[in-house]
Amino acid sequence: MAAHPKKSALGLMVVAIFFISLNLRPAISSIGPLLETIRSDLDLSNSEVSLLTSVPVFCMGLFAPFAVWVNRKFGIKSGITLLLLAIGFFTLLRGLVPSYAVLFISSFFIGLAIAIIGPLLSAMIKRNFPTRTAALIGVYSFGLGFGATLSAGLTGVFYAAADWPIALASWGLLAVAAIGLWLRVKQPEQQMIIRDGEEMQSVQSPWQNRRAWLMLIFFALQSSLFFSAITWVAPIAMDKGMSVLTAGAVLTLMSAVQLLGNLCIPLLLQKFPNRFLWIVISLSFGAAGVFLLLVGGTVLIWAAAVLFGLMLGGLFPIALLMPLDENTTAEGVNSWTSMIQTGGYIISSTIPFAIGLLYDRYATHVITLVMFLVFIAFLAIFAFLLYHNSNKKSAA
Repeated sequence: MAAHPKKSALGLMVVAIFFISLNLRPAISSIGPLLETIRSDLDLSNSEVSLLTSVPVFCMGLFAPFAVWVNRKFGIKSGITLLLLAIGFFTLLRGLVPSYAVLFISSFFIGLAIAIIGPLLSAMIKRNFPTRTAALIGVYSFGLGFGATLSAGLTGVFYAAADWPIALASWGLLAVAAIGLWLRVKQPEQQMIIRDGEEMQSVQSPWQNRRAWLMLIFFALQSSLFFSAITWVAPIAMDKGMSVLTAGAVLTLMSAVQLLGNLCIPLLLQKFPNRFLWIVISLSFGAAGVFLLLVGGTVLIWAAAVLFGLMLGGLFPIALLMPLDENTTAEGVNSWTSMIQTGGYIISSTIPFAIGLLYDRYATHVITLVMFLVFIAFLAIFAFLLYHNSNKKSAA
């Protein structure tokens, strides 16, 4: 076995992980600020334009299991390179051929690429940073949140300077930068495709493991909270009397606080590794935020946004860490992450739409907020089932 990669090589790998993760949200979150513009310009229905954000999230779940096949067929480095090329190509294509067909097809293939990159990155982190997984998951989750925040905030600026096809396509340049860095990362022996038959057979299918199913449901619930919050917090604020611009600022504040949580929680886990404790703290913030929205006026919406951001920023990195804590090999992490994200993203892609149907039927966001509380309660239950009486030490 080759020596462990040098610190300089690992440092470059950390930077590359950050830039890769930056690419995993902008092609989706850049659609939101231009949703009405695209609908009007292309003469689309609301259901047609909504597919541009729901389809990639659904694909993120549907195609996650293919990460195992890509890893075995191409290896982590070549696989991620090809997938980044796909994200960059289909994002840039939106600016060259601004039609609904291209937007829909690009959403599909971008979602497919994101689905496979996620488990591959988790496997690479486990393989190359076995004692620093929490910190590296922090880098990964921070990159995801930062990419989403950048695209949500700057897409409108790009649109004002040009038009909506250019504003959408501009995010493809992030893939170019990520590929340039990723190709410079040296592939250590530990990162090569596993070919030893005996080692491959030692990886048991997570689909037959009770804890894997508990993690899948936990991931689905926290992901449902995230996508529901970014979809409905602004409309809830507007329903309470805020303008569109002010409600957008509330959403930006929530995203910024979430970024802080994505970065800080993994670092705190290094010193205080009790996952259940941080889950309970995160859920308590979220529950307090829901109650503020239920009983408060417009002033309390800002505080609620901060509390929601703290909850989402704490839950996501912990959910990402679960399969890494449970497995000692990168192949196992890849398999478990693929399963967990498959079910998680498929379920969570339907929840914001379900909330919309209920709002159309009853015309009140009280039901939306009650659903948030239900998600929080079930997350607490599944966290308890995962961690109570657990004598396992954190892998981080």
